[in-house]
Parts: sequence; C-alpha cells; structure tokens
Amino acid sequence: MKGLHLDIVSPDKEIFRGEVDSVTLPGTLGSFTVLPRHAPIVSSLKAGTLAYVTKDGEEHIQDIQGGFVEMNENTVSVCID
Repeated sequence: MKGLHLDIVSPDKEIFRGEVDSVTLPGTLGSFTVLPRHAPIVSSLKAGTLAYVTKDGEEHIQDIQGGFVEMNENTVSVCID
C-alpha cells in the first residue's frame, strides 16, 4: 500500500516533509487518524498530540497548540501553531 505524503509546517518553519503510514491528529471534535486513501477532509485542530508513523515504522510525536489539517489526493498538509 502506498503511504501518505505528510507536510507539517508552522508560521516559522517546516517541521516535517515525507512519506508516512499514518497520522493521528487532535481534532476539535476528537482525535482522528488518517490512513492512505482517506477521503478528502479539512479540519481545525485543538491543543494536543500530533503523531505520525514513518515508512520505517518509527513513531514521532509532536505537542501542538492548535492549527488546521487538509487531506487531499493522499497528501496531508498540517499547519500548526
């Protein structure tokens, strides 16, 4: 299965860009996970933990204060505070 392309940016810098197997985000209505071929989505994010698993199986965790996410055509774009 082809992985997702994930871009995580803040107003100051690019935090991560690469292929991942999954992304878990703290949505304002609850935490949710995005997998390959997920339906398009746009959501606001609240303070919490953003986690993603890279293609080599390594999990990365980032505490965030909020932001937005867009998923379209197997690309997840996250802008965080």
